[in-house]
Amino acid sequence: MRGPRFTEVIASLPATVPFVGPEAIERATGRAFAARIGANENVFGPSPRAVAAMAEALADTWTYGDPENHDLRMALAERHGVAPENIVIGEGIDGLLGLLVRLLVTPGTPVVTSRGGYPTFSYHVAGFGGRCVTVPYRDDDHEDLDGLAATARAVGAPLVYVANPDNPMGTWHEAEAVQHMIDTLPEDTVLCLDEAYIEFASPDTAPPLDVSDPRVIRMRTFSKAHGLAGLRVGYAIGHRNLIAAFDKVRNHFGVNKLGQVAALAALQDEDWLARTVRRVRASCDEIAAIARDCGLVPLPTATNFVAIDTGRDGAFARRVVEEMRRRGIFIRMAFGPPQDRCIRISAGRPEHLALLRQTLPLALQAAEEAMANGS
Repeated sequence: MRGPRFTEVIASLPATVPFVGPEAIERATGRAFAARIGANENVFGPSPRAVAAMAEALADTWTYGDPENHDLRMALAERHGVAPENIVIGEGIDGLLGLLVRLLVTPGTPVVTSRGGYPTFSYHVAGFGGRCVTVPYRDDDHEDLDGLAATARAVGAPLVYVANPDNPMGTWHEAEAVQHMIDTLPEDTVLCLDEAYIEFASPDTAPPLDVSDPRVIRMRTFSKAHGLAGLRVGYAIGHRNLIAAFDKVRNHFGVNKLGQVAALAALQDEDWLARTVRRVRASCDEIAAIARDCGLVPLPTATNFVAIDTGRDGAFARRVVEEMRRRGIFIRMAFGPPQDRCIRISAGRPEHLALLRQTLPLALQAAEEAMANGS
């Protein structure tokens, strides 16, 4: 038997996922993590209003969620001062990225992104046969906005991806710099501005919404500040013609009923959001202090994690991550060189940070010894 007739693109790709989840590591080791502070999750959890809304909706989960996401779209439109036609809701930003790539990318299409940037975007580009053209980060671990725009013009890319604030580095550009990049893009190039962490950033980080510009689509999520990562609810804001195109390809029942009601309730609980942001900032400050006490350099962050410069290379950072895992602490590292000299630690509860303070010096010492011994 010949088996499935895969497309040439799919046949050429390895079977992989962008991230190894902590669950897979726990299964492989037979040991649960004592602190899960590596996936940029919100350990402080969702709004009690969101939890109550889900509990109330449980008995109705025999029905599909509204395929138009009407109530949530209306609430988001009001919150952002745009029309509902300017918003599409999907299965987290990751799901929306796949749809956006599907709209704009065919085999061989050049797409511009940062080298070592968020890998799920590049994963989608590869899945549709596109060609990623990458631009190095600037020396201070910021995405190079001018370089990305110039490269898009040079290669004729229909799509450019930028995360602001950035993942994996936590750095950010102010609104003026982002707007300058937008102004220099070709008329037929779309900027995907991933703002997953925008709630943790200062108000001058995001340029004003301008849904009249068909070249910009802004993506946001309920996974981070709102603490609903497990429900997979994200949304995009853009020109109505671009947003309307998503209806041609999106999974209309992709956002589940519990996700819809929880996101709506979370959106309405501004006090809980403000409290969460304060707790995350305090936690990140503590992580930075722990890093400095260990002789490491924490990078400034506008996210819910801290990138920490180990002062060595990616091999050393990888060993530190492994030594932390052996001690029951789940963390990650940056995605590619030279940023992969950094480990990345997400905000945690006080008990998580107490374990981090105890464990990080031991992991660093073990990594130093292993590297010295060549093991």
